[in-house]
Amino acid sequence: MFASFRARAIGAGALALTALTGCNDVGGTTGVIPPGDAVIASNITANRTLFRDTVYTIRGFIQVTNGAVLTIQSGTVIQGDFATVGSSLFITRGARIEALGTAAAPIVFTSSRPAGQRQAGDWGGLIIIGNGIINRAAPVVLEGTGTGPDNPTQEYSGGTNNADNSGTLRYVRIEFAGYATAADQELNSLTLAAVGSGTTMEYVQTMYGLDDSFEFFGGAVDGKYLVSYESGDDHFDMSEGYVGRLQYLIAYQSAKVTVRPGAGNASNDPQGIENDGCAGTGCALGQNSTPFTTPVVANFTLVGTGPGTDVDPTSGGYGAVLRRGTGGYYVNGVIARWPKGAFGLRDAATQTRITDGVFDARNILAVETPALFTTASSGFVLADSAARNIIRDGAATTASLFTTFTMPATTAASFDWTPTAGSLAASGGLATFTGNMATAAGTFVSGTAYRGAAAPGGTKWWLGWTSYAKS
Repeated sequence: MFASFRARAIGAGALALTALTGCNDVGGTTGVIPPGDAVIASNITANRTLFRDTVYTIRGFIQVTNGAVLTIQSGTVIQGDFATVGSSLFITRGARIEALGTAAAPIVFTSSRPAGQRQAGDWGGLIIIGNGIINRAAPVVLEGTGTGPDNPTQEYSGGTNNADNSGTLRYVRIEFAGYATAADQELNSLTLAAVGSGTTMEYVQTMYGLDDSFEFFGGAVDGKYLVSYESGDDHFDMSEGYVGRLQYLIAYQSAKVTVRPGAGNASNDPQGIENDGCAGTGCALGQNSTPFTTPVVANFTLVGTGPGTDVDPTSGGYGAVLRRGTGGYYVNGVIARWPKGAFGLRDAATQTRITDGVFDARNILAVETPALFTTASSGFVLADSAARNIIRDGAATTASLFTTFTMPATTAASFDWTPTAGSLAASGGLATFTGNMATAAGTFVSGTAYRGAAAPGGTKWWLGWTSYAKS
């Protein structure tokens, strides 16, 4: 232990000199530490702030517990320790994370390996567990947990409050994460388990993760301005009664990701969206268990691998797979370059959600994909697609839709997702919602005259804080 002083900006340029104590390997009860590198190797059990002048390394399965609040300054870098496999940060039920980045100074969760050597699966990821509602009966244990005393079981069932607040994620980037702690037990880049709508999530990117990019297990957390580049599995995965609202989503996949040896296996069929109703134990009514999974997903741009890649299109490769009794409202989207089809509408229970009035899809454009709906795997089609303004343009290219679309991508500058004036995405949107879609959208999601994640001539909201570094 030793004492030091740190000058830190407070407010509009004022400086405060604060006496601090700490050590180089601390948990949550010894306060903050001096500038420099810091290892977090034990649970955080009291309120703590991570400062931008220190690079932090998460070593092991670290939990924020006991109702503690973890505050992270803009510009802070948190590394997952490559040498301690599966190193992850868990925000447990009742605790909060306040990750307050800016466009100029995002908060970055990344691998501890040097740039150029990093791979998917280098560390575990960020996991948030709230007190929201799921449609499976307790006990339900979070996938990837419970493998030993250093990685205890994390249960997320039994919640009662879909307005629960787990904190804030704003201008946050999560890179090279995901880890299979056991066979078919993967941690995702960002896991949101029963997280409530009191939580704020906006301007969040995941990049080059082992498993899903954004995974929602029940709850009702809302999100805007979400980016997923190169997912090990699905870019946006929602299930178990998730009823949140998401607007302005970008997903881009060029090929199967390269995974750290021993971390697990990337999927052979990454997909833009994969939504489920209820599956596994605890589904009292099987795929008809309530609450139904009924997200609002608006203004999405989902770009897939295209033909001729190492991704297997026989088992997946869809822009959106909707199955196992899911509902939801999907509107004002662009789906491009998915080798199997735009939609895989998989089963009768999902078709029943249309009858129930909790499924709708409207004003969606598909290009460079062989079909709107496929009938593989006992799938269904929406026979009234034209009336819903769901169209496939067989002549248009993905590059023709956007200001900049470079293949192969090399940097964040490879993309400008803004539609040009003549782009098919610049128009054709549903500007006014009605009926159940309007009720579900509330005031959080609004209609647009365009399709996709970016407005013609609008703010390039992804610039400056996102990255496209494949290693």
